[in-house]
Amino acid sequence: MKTGSDGSSAWEVIGVRDGEGDSAEWVFSAAPDAVRAARSLVRRTLGEWRLDSVEDIAALLVSELVTNALRHATGPIGVRVVRGPDGVAGVLLVEVSDPLPDPPRERAARPDDEDGRGLQLVASAARRWGTRPGEAGKTVWFELSLPR
Repeated sequence: MKTGSDGSSAWEVIGVRDGEGDSAEWVFSAAPDAVRAARSLVRRTLGEWRLDSVEDIAALLVSELVTNALRHATGPIGVRVVRGPDGVAGVLLVEVSDPLPDPPRERAARPDDEDGRGLQLVASAARRWGTRPGEAGKTVWFELSLPR
């Protein structure tokens, strides 16, 4: 984590690409502060898009997926949000990519387990979710329904 001239924390975002108002994309180094940075940028973007109704759940699910990427992969972590992907109105697509090719495995966590619930949370809260292989690694994605 870097520190700003005013002593505040600044996250290391190693790449940013903003689309034409309907998408935003960031690349983070594989460091613990990537989770907070991703959550914050997703919240800010959805706030700017006036999608407050899905801001909390999108930030929570991004936190879970970025945490999984940090726990199991090394290298850069990509986060992308797309409003109305492929012209589908009423949908927000969120993707988290990492360089590990192995798809995540959903598992049943016992009540006293401290982890293992991230994908269950994604599956229960998202409209749809899944994984796909990438050129270098994989992408885990989920969709949230937007109010009309």
